[in-house]
Amino acid sequence: MARIVIIGGHGKVALLAVPLLVEAGHEVTAVIRKPEQSEDLVAVGAQPLVLDIETGSVEELNDALRGHDVVVWSAGAGGGSPERTYAVDRDAAIRSVDAALAAEVTRYVMVSYFGAGPDHGVPEDNGFFAYAEAKSAADAYLAASGLDHVILRPSGLTDGAASGTIEWGEGIEAATVSRGNVAQVIAVVVDAAPTASESSAPTGRVIEFNDGDRPVSELAAG
Repeated sequence: MARIVIIGGHGKVALLAVPLLVEAGHEVTAVIRKPEQSEDLVAVGAQPLVLDIETGSVEELNDALRGHDVVVWSAGAGGGSPERTYAVDRDAAIRSVDAALAAEVTRYVMVSYFGAGPDHGVPEDNGFFAYAEAKSAADAYLAASGLDHVILRPSGLTDGAASGTIEWGEGIEAATVSRGNVAQVIAVVVDAAPTASESSAPTGRVIEFNDGDRPVSELAAG
């Protein structure tokens, strides 16, 4: 059993991931922006914690993360202005990494997107550019932080059924993946992760994936 805090707890993926984590025996705290979202999280077994990550300080995030074993970042600005995209998807994500370090949370799972990285290739005049830059910067900051981490890079999200099967590995190209499958991936990598009570050198893993034919459970093997 691990104590998990999921940031962006009322998002579509998080609402699917939380009951899977609870069913696996974990204690889940869901960080949400609006108090009226609390009821939905309680219904799926999480303890809601109201905190606006866009404006919250490292100290406030530190308090929110303290006492947990694993942080899951599943938050996002959801489009809109580039300024807000950078504020949430880059700056708030980076603050949460700093807060995880300060709170001595040693494991971090970041939900990013397929293709993120310094060579994301999105031109500056493309409306997706701010998101690509923000997520790539947050991923790089996490990778350099010293935290045990997994960076998940799902391809285009759909509301299709959770098949429990995906594809990942060398040579795959971006396609689509259901949010339900992303939730299952989160649950598997969290369940396979070392908790704060286990000693291990910091390690990092990046998983780009689509819907496919391989059971999600195979990810637990590394």
